[in-house]
Amino acid sequence: MTELGIGIGWRPEIAEAVEALPGVDWVEVVAENICADHLPDSLTRLRERGVTVVPHGVSLGLGGADRPDPARLAALGEKAVALGAPLVTEHIAFVRAGGPLTASPLLEAGHLLPVPRTRDALDVLCENVRIAQDALPVPLALENIAALIAWPGEELTEGQFLAELVERTGVRLLIDVANLHTNHVNRGEDPAKALAELPVEAIAYVHVAGGVERDGVWHDTHAHPVPGAVLDVLADLASRVSPPGVLLERDDDFPPAEELAAELTVIREMVRGAATAVGTRSARAGGTSQAELWGRVGTAHQRGALSSAPAPRRAPLLIGAGARVSGGPMPSAPVIPEPAPRDDARQRVGLAQAALLSALVAGTPAPEGFDSRRLGVQSRALAAKRAGVVAKVAPELPEILGKGFRPAFLAYARTRPMTGGYRRDALDFAEHLLLADRPEDPAARRRLTEWWQDRSGSRPPGRALRFARAARHALARR
Repeated sequence: MTELGIGIGWRPEIAEAVEALPGVDWVEVVAENICADHLPDSLTRLRERGVTVVPHGVSLGLGGADRPDPARLAALGEKAVALGAPLVTEHIAFVRAGGPLTASPLLEAGHLLPVPRTRDALDVLCENVRIAQDALPVPLALENIAALIAWPGEELTEGQFLAELVERTGVRLLIDVANLHTNHVNRGEDPAKALAELPVEAIAYVHVAGGVERDGVWHDTHAHPVPGAVLDVLADLASRVSPPGVLLERDDDFPPAEELAAELTVIREMVRGAATAVGTRSARAGGTSQAELWGRVGTAHQRGALSSAPAPRRAPLLIGAGARVSGGPMPSAPVIPEPAPRDDARQRVGLAQAALLSALVAGTPAPEGFDSRRLGVQSRALAAKRAGVVAKVAPELPEILGKGFRPAFLAYARTRPMTGGYRRDALDFAEHLLLADRPEDPAARRRLTEWWQDRSGSRPPGRALRFARAARHALARR
């Protein structure tokens, strides 16, 4: 049996800091960022020290209309085995839409998008989850996501949707309390209501992360300190059930190690004191108030103090003999096999998701019932994320283009949806510029040509090919 404790998201940029942080019981790694046959040395050292490593997938798209890709499932399973992980996690989201099911172009979001909380979507999700459970070598847990937009005509609340998902599949849950807060600000959903409706006994572990509010919209950035409002949701959850694990996520704008340590201390003490801090979150039986805890974060940062307090012991996550593929014994009724959803249900979900994604990344009209202003916010956020990730996977592009990289990429993204991942996106963007005889500076254009040729394995496009491609793109936009 496995008890996770307090952990932090492992990222290459903070690998050294994570190894040095005291009191870290486990780490989570983005599955798509590692290779099963060539693990980062830092993760290997952590495993040798007895630190549990959990792979966290972002590309399965189990909430999409298509059945899960066997190759993606196999790759995720291989990484779980290579890491000796007790479970793997993914998201209740769709990340691509279109293709043969809808007879439309396949589009990639490059982001986790919310599924409609409808009976059709739940039927499709449940079958996809069962397919994944059968293919994976370890239990699966699924995460609730943050959203800027809401689907019209939803039939279930988030708590009801998650509860029925667990009842029908036995899957475990990864509850992100920052995402519950995000949906409270952006969609008016009450985190306490969601927690009251979902089966908290199915929780495998919990995510905690920071964000920022701009113009009444909460952006789940994972690049800011954890705010008090998110800690409130964590305390509410921990007052209802002792979570087997709690993990701090940070993906960008990484702070000094002492700040990370201070945040982990706050999370640890918040969870420890939650059972006796219901309602006021203030000290009871020797507990500590939230205000005092956050004051401690600033103090710890100022003096560079690192906490070495051991993580509190928690109820174990049951994994092992007798455990179901879905995540171990559940205190609810046995899972009853159900008939698979009919293809017409998948097609309805697929058409709805394709229409939404096309509006977000290809500039087509907003589907009926959606808030067009919110769709605009989400569309700009997707394009900005796309530009940022392309700059990371192909750092030579902003170096070659300078200040012109971002505006040029955003202009490109408005009419060129992503169809093959971020590295393919970087190559397509470079080719797009070369077709237009850009950049104007001959030296920069020559460097861009050489970069594109080196990575595409092709000769730079000649004038005739450039003319033909430009004409094809022009016709496609009509």
